[in-house]
Amino acid sequence: MVSSAAAKIKRQELPAESAYRPALLLDWYDRHRRRLPWRPPAGEQADPYRVWLSEIMLQQTGVKTVGPYFEKFVARWPDVAALARASLDDVLRMWAGLGYYSRARNLHACAVAVLRDHGGVFPDTEDGLRKLPGIGPYTAKAIAAIAFNVRTMPVDGNIERVVSRLYAVEEPLPQAKPRIQELAATLLGSDRAGDSAQALMDLGSSICTPKKPACALCPLNDDCVARLRGDQETFPRKAPKKSGELRRGAAFVVTRGDELLVRTRPQKGLLGGMTEVPGSEWLSGQDDRTALDQAPAMKAISRWHRKTGVVTHVFTHFPLELVIYTATVPARTRAPEGMRWVAVATLADEALPNVMRKAIAHALD
Repeated sequence: MVSSAAAKIKRQELPAESAYRPALLLDWYDRHRRRLPWRPPAGEQADPYRVWLSEIMLQQTGVKTVGPYFEKFVARWPDVAALARASLDDVLRMWAGLGYYSRARNLHACAVAVLRDHGGVFPDTEDGLRKLPGIGPYTAKAIAAIAFNVRTMPVDGNIERVVSRLYAVEEPLPQAKPRIQELAATLLGSDRAGDSAQALMDLGSSICTPKKPACALCPLNDDCVARLRGDQETFPRKAPKKSGELRRGAAFVVTRGDELLVRTRPQKGLLGGMTEVPGSEWLSGQDDRTALDQAPAMKAISRWHRKTGVVTHVFTHFPLELVIYTATVPARTRAPEGMRWVAVATLADEALPNVMRKAIAHALD
């Protein structure tokens, strides 16, 4: 004999019976929506520029971190035309510390394309948005739904978690993404696509959290399959992560009075276009001697001083350890080709990624 709870679970696995869920979500959202810098007051149309800017910044980065950066960007560049006219160097400087710097390069390229090809107006369709630099399937859906109320459902990490628990999706990520996308679309309100998406995002952020979800406060708790089974914290299922191999390198911190020697990384590749102190390659099999051989050639430096300890940093695909070498040169020493001197007092204005800020802080400590 099948228990009533089990029968209920089986019924709720069928999206066809979930027509009432969008209304429950929107009712909850109207009462509990988060106040975010890029989100307009209830009932007002979202600004596509602010939606796009926030979505790019929120890729791989949390809301609390993004908030201050977003405010700085819109204060400096209040619309897409202003951002398009800015220099890439200025954009990278403003982005410094936010990480994943290819986003900043794509952000600027996208602004230029919107101004050049669309007269400063964002396309209002998923297909049109997908053709812009740096806008992939998720971001196109998010902008289309939130800014233009296109009936489509973007699925971020919060929504993946809510949907995988609601329907107890057993297949692990990333293989489960198509199924989760299909199920998430059943939660769209009839005429409030953007609000439906943001309701799910807020629900995942504040209620359906990764650890200890507050199921008693969830508007969908009565028929959440995972909650009825009691294993909600085990969703979404995830395949084991492969950690990247440790890479090692050296950073060479050279001072000339109150100035520091820096250079700009190549535009393409990891940390493209960012400012750095000279350094070696980052290789898995590299030892200190090999790294030291890659120090900048400067006649004024007779020997390098190795700092105690190492600087560690974790990128998306690999962890990194940097040995730090320091040297001081006379006042009139010229910078090697492709490098320049900058005042230590103005380093905050440079497009320094976090790993370089760590290296410099360690060297100057």
